[in-house]
Parts: sequence; C-alpha cells; structure tokens
Amino acid sequence: MRPIDARLTAFAPGRTQRGFSKITLRRLLCACVAVLWCVAFAVGQTAPAPGSPAADARFTEVPGTVIDHSPAASGVYIGSPALAVLPNGEYIASHDFFGPGSEKNRTDLFSSQDKGRTWRRIATVIGQWWSSLFFHRNALYLMGTSRENGFAVIRKSTDGGRTWTEPKDETSGLLFGDGRYHCAPVPVVLHRGRLWRAMEDAMGPDGWGRHFNSFMMSADENADLLRAANWRSSNRLAGNPNWLDGGFGGWLEGNAVVAPDGTVVNMLRVDTPSCPEKVAMVRTSRDGREAGFDPATGFIDFPGGAKKFTIRFDPENRQYWCVASIVAEPYKSKGKPAGIRNTLALTCSPDLQRWVVRRVLLEHPDTLKHGFQYVDWIFDGRDIIAVCRTAYDDGLGGAHNYHDANFLTFHRFEDFR
Repeated sequence: MRPIDARLTAFAPGRTQRGFSKITLRRLLCACVAVLWCVAFAVGQTAPAPGSPAADARFTEVPGTVIDHSPAASGVYIGSPALAVLPNGEYIASHDFFGPGSEKNRTDLFSSQDKGRTWRRIATVIGQWWSSLFFHRNALYLMGTSRENGFAVIRKSTDGGRTWTEPKDETSGLLFGDGRYHCAPVPVVLHRGRLWRAMEDAMGPDGWGRHFNSFMMSADENADLLRAANWRSSNRLAGNPNWLDGGFGGWLEGNAVVAPDGTVVNMLRVDTPSCPEKVAMVRTSRDGREAGFDPATGFIDFPGGAKKFTIRFDPENRQYWCVASIVAEPYKSKGKPAGIRNTLALTCSPDLQRWVVRRVLLEHPDTLKHGFQYVDWIFDGRDIIAVCRTAYDDGLGGAHNYHDANFLTFHRFEDFR
C-alpha cells in the first residue's frame, strides 16, 4: 500500500527548427492552443486550463493530485473536504472556504471521470458550509450548515452535482432555522431502514469547544429528505469541563457509526491539552430519540482524536477503519494535539474500543506550515480514495499555517487491507 503522489507538469513547447519567422511561430502556437482547447471541450473540458492547479508546475511536490488551490495571500483558505462516488463511477469532491477573505458560506464542487487523475469544477453553491456529500436513491445530497454557525440545511442534486435545490423553508431543505449549528463532512450511514448523521449546535456557554451540544439526526430511508418533519433528532448533550480531570475542552464533528451490538453510536472528536488523544462515544437509542454519555467509560484512546476524522466499517474484514491526523512520537512535545497535523495515518479497530496505527500515509517534518487534515474517504474496491485539506509549499510562500490550508488534494491508498 502506498499513496500515489502525482507529479504535475506544465505544458512547455519544445525546440523549434530554424527557418521559421516569429510571426509563423506565433501563428503555429496559437493554432496548437486552439486545437487543445477544442479537444478539451469535446471530452468535457477535463484537460487542465492554463493557470489551473493541475497545470501549475509549482505544485509538483505536493503529495497527491491537486484538485484546487487558494494561495495564503488571498486570505481565503480551503476547508471541509467531502467525497462521493456516483453509480456511473464518477467521483465528486467538494470543499468550502474560510479565512478573513471569505464569506464563510460557499462550497465548490468538482468532478473526476478518470478515477481521480484529473478534476474540473462543476458548481459553486452559496449558502452551504461544513457539508457532507452522500448519494442516496438516485440523488446526490449536500448536508451541513448555511454558513459558519448557520442554520442546518440539506440540498439535493439529480444531475451529479451540477445544479442543486435551494433550502428556502422546512419543505425544501431548511432543517433547523432556530439558531447556530455546527458540523463537518462526516459519514451519513444507512442502518435498519434509517439514515443517520451526527450534528452539533453551537448554542452553549463559554465559547469555542465547550459551547458545542452533540446530537444525532436520522430519517427514514424512503422519506423526502428535504422535509424537516421527516428528520428525527435525539436530545442534545452538553459536555462538562470537569471531565478528563479538567482537561475536557469540548466535543465536536461526530461520526455516526454502527457499533458491534447493532446500535448507532456517535464517535466525537475531543479537545484535550495533551496526549493520548481521545474520542467520546455517545450512545444512541435504536429509535434515534435518546442520546446518553457515561464519562467513566465513554472516553477512548484514539490516535488522531483531537482533530476531525472519518470512521467507516469494512464488511469484508469486519474492521473499523479511520484516516486521521495523528500525533507521531517525535512531535508530541510540539504543543496541543489539535495543533499537530503533519502526519496522516491509517488506523483500525475490531470493536471501536482498541485502535492501532496500521500505516503512516503522509508526513512532513514541519508542524508549523504543513498539515494533512479533515480527510474524507471511501472504500473503492481494494483501495481507499480520499480528499484532504492540505497545507503545503506552493511556490508562493506556502500555507499561512498548518491549519489554514492552501490545497484540496486527492489520494489513492492502494491495497489498504
């Protein structure tokens, strides 16, 4: 198993023969460019455009395939990667934008029709943020918030992500319009006839981290998912700053996961001041109406638990798998676990309780301006395919810092089992 680190190259004309005039050469080059653009249009405009990420030679050292790039100087950073695969084999990726130069309410979508080798932007959606992508019953969905700490919303696309419904009211995708909500591109899981998705509100006291109240949402798999009345929510659970001997800083970005006993649990990122990193396992009743947490047994040692992660169950080998930003041993003295994102690893567990690191996938020795984080991923046969919020060198000064990523990258991790 190895990550594919695509080497991206820019078009460079070769040497010309003697005897051509400058005017003739210019005409030839213009003709060549015109032909290339015609070919690109004929095959669906999948060829990289001049100035696009895939055509920029400065990105050749960036691991993976560059889907999108936003330089640090813009004050607009790349966040919230999400990934889906359509029945026709097309890959769809999305991400939002954050930072002082952004409106914090925009999501861009991209398509790949060649298994992730090339990508093109297919849509921009205003009023969508922190969103999961998932395909269900002949439609693609975006589920998240309307903006930073906005309303909870869901949109539907029946043309592979090119156009989307508008969440105008409680019958068209506005799920909660009563306050401040928070989430991330986390799994939407089908289990026992219902779709399950974790969410938080941001209406508690004390600011970031401790103001998150966790809950689980679910809907009948045959229901109209755009109708708010078809979604059921559990009670909302607040954290307690006294947990973990006073080291509990908040929980967020939970994953709906089917536990070995057949119940749905919410595996939440936990903010802690030091290692070992941990997650919180919140239990959910079978009907999805009640959530409960026991701090004596609910905290689990979990590599990468202080950052956003995605857990999925593999029915082939009956293991739970996760791609997470772990704190490797050489970096444990560099600061809080949430601020160390330079090492991406594949981890697994037989029971959601015991987690082991199987392989380091990506790593950079610098923790200040390099990060591999917020990875969303999917099983693709024998491989794992993933999209990553990547902070890396770009020939323009690099990322603002490890957190404020300047790239969205695609990766294939082969033969992961």
